[in-house]
Amino acid sequence: MTPPPELLSNLAETKGARAFLANDVRRRGIFILLVGLFVLLSLWPSQHRASVSITPSDPATLGLSGTLGQLGAGFNVFGNQAAVEVALKVARSVLVRQAVSSKLDLPSRLDRNKEKSLLWLSDHVDVRVLRGGIIQISMKYPDPAFALQVVTIYTDAIRSQLALISRNQTAYKRRVLEKLVDDASERLVRAQSTYDNYRRRMQYGDPVGAVGQSSRRVPILEQAILDKKSEINTLRNFNTDSNFRVKTALLELDELQRQFALAKSQNNARGALGEVIVETTRGQKLQRELDLSQGLYDNYRRFLLGTLVEDVASDANIRVLEQPYVDPDLQINWWAAMIAVALLLMAVAYELLKLYPPPGFRVRP
Repeated sequence: MTPPPELLSNLAETKGARAFLANDVRRRGIFILLVGLFVLLSLWPSQHRASVSITPSDPATLGLSGTLGQLGAGFNVFGNQAAVEVALKVARSVLVRQAVSSKLDLPSRLDRNKEKSLLWLSDHVDVRVLRGGIIQISMKYPDPAFALQVVTIYTDAIRSQLALISRNQTAYKRRVLEKLVDDASERLVRAQSTYDNYRRRMQYGDPVGAVGQSSRRVPILEQAILDKKSEINTLRNFNTDSNFRVKTALLELDELQRQFALAKSQNNARGALGEVIVETTRGQKLQRELDLSQGLYDNYRRFLLGTLVEDVASDANIRVLEQPYVDPDLQINWWAAMIAVALLLMAVAYELLKLYPPPGFRVRP
């Protein structure tokens, strides 16, 4: 689209521009000088780009998921939040910039106060998220060694800040688990003491098993007596009572009846059937309480040990995909390059308008 002729015409008719545009050699020389100057500024002073690529890590990628799971350590202290978003928020936080500024002593190096040093970091360090959850930290600066130092310390500051968040969360979790372990330990002591008193009163190491076994003994002996009587009746069909086999069977029957009477007397000594049922139910209840208390104590203790592993693994929160490096590609100052292109287009447009002026375009000689 051709610009309105009046724009360049009015520009050419101004007093200052008339002297500038009248002489072709001078006009072209000044345009060439300006374009060359901004082309030089686009390449000098030379800029060097330092960069590092990181990504949040998880226990599965580190091979720690099985170990942490066995110890009850969840490792992810951020819940369901995306780890990339959390890491990006931390990377852009004031705390990270303060850590970098303090480590590099930027206020004295840049001759600025602390607030302006933080603003300088915010302007010069670019933190962005790439596809695949990759976080890239880059910086352009004339001094490549300084730029490389900044992105390296930036990475360490992000890792330290994420580790601090993880340790704080683990410390809170440890305080809760210590309270739960203390409560579970007291509950276990009470349950063990109550169950031991019950065993001493019943005079059995395993009262529930003993009562159950004794209660099953009577019907077993009763059935054995019936079977032995049937066997004796069968033997008498073919033998007399003086037969050795019949005598042996009769002796065995007498022994079974004696054991049956003893078992019945023992059951009667313990009390009625209802009382036996009550004592058995009480014993089962005390045993369940003991098993539950022991299970709670063991689980809480295992989770408490898992917090120690979380502290050790708190620094394993990010992976460095690309170590800090200085980009070997040529870096261009785009603001100077755009001004150079604009001046070049302006010069070419004016020369074309002079050679092929549209209707209504006038340039005074």
